[in-house]
Amino acid sequence: MTSTALVLRSDGIGGLLTVVPALRALRRHGLRVVLACPPELSELAALTGAVDRILPACGLAPLSWPGPGEEAADQPPLLPDLAVNLHGRGPHSHRILLDLGTRRLWAYANPDVPWVRGPWWDPGEHEVLRWCRLLQWHGVPADPEDSALPTPLTASPAPGAVVIHPGAGGTSLRRPADRFSEVARMLTDEGLPVVISGSSRERPMALLVATRAVLPPQIVLAGRTSLRELCALVAGARLVISGDVAMTRLAAAYRTPSVLVSTADRRHPVLHEVNGPHLDGPHLDSSVPAAQVVNAAVRALRAGVR
Repeated sequence: MTSTALVLRSDGIGGLLTVVPALRALRRHGLRVVLACPPELSELAALTGAVDRILPACGLAPLSWPGPGEEAADQPPLLPDLAVNLHGRGPHSHRILLDLGTRRLWAYANPDVPWVRGPWWDPGEHEVLRWCRLLQWHGVPADPEDSALPTPLTASPAPGAVVIHPGAGGTSLRRPADRFSEVARMLTDEGLPVVISGSSRERPMALLVATRAVLPPQIVLAGRTSLRELCALVAGARLVISGDVAMTRLAAAYRTPSVLVSTADRRHPVLHEVNGPHLDGPHLDSSVPAAQVVNAAVRALRAGVR
């Protein structure tokens, strides 16, 4: 009988993308993978090819096993013997898994839960490398480069477009709308097709960008795409310009050129940064001119001709 691992990663798109190599390593190790994550990420989880089922999770709220609707089944699923914390350093995330009663927990060492054995946390480590290292400590080989996603069997809503994603639901990490609108206008004037993506919550910001760029509202895809359609959009895009590191991670999964213009990420051109507890690298006090963003976009397009 195949053993099951219950894996916790309960945040957004960007967080899930950082654990794709680790999830695939668990699958290659012969484990069936149950991923505790927000249910709205189920389409993305399926694209990893490494998740057998989803256990609905909301942040660090307590988990319930079996999942919703499974309690009344003739043979409800047995609690996995192994839990894997790919969410954080603990102790809260550790205890969420321990409270379920799993016999083994793979997690980073934390002095507040000294009975959990694991490697020590490196706060400066890239997240993808961090989760691969955790598995390697437990004898499971993991390839941090194993992050590519397959293109969904869904038509892109704008093939060949430049995708502008103002993103970062909170304003502290968001580039101002007028600066994104300048970029959109300049790229459009260069003859490049531009669309603006985002979630339903980010649609007002996306519409504001289009309005200030004097572009039709039809180019605003924010709030009009499923997660699978967003993946198809990014997979078929010429370029992604984003104020959200999650979108540049998604672009990397599809080998789509990208430019990050708000938060710091060593894998992308960083054109604007805001001080924060989880950002690294040099921090700038103000956003750069739109022309500099466009110049970075042109260089990215030339480097990754599609």
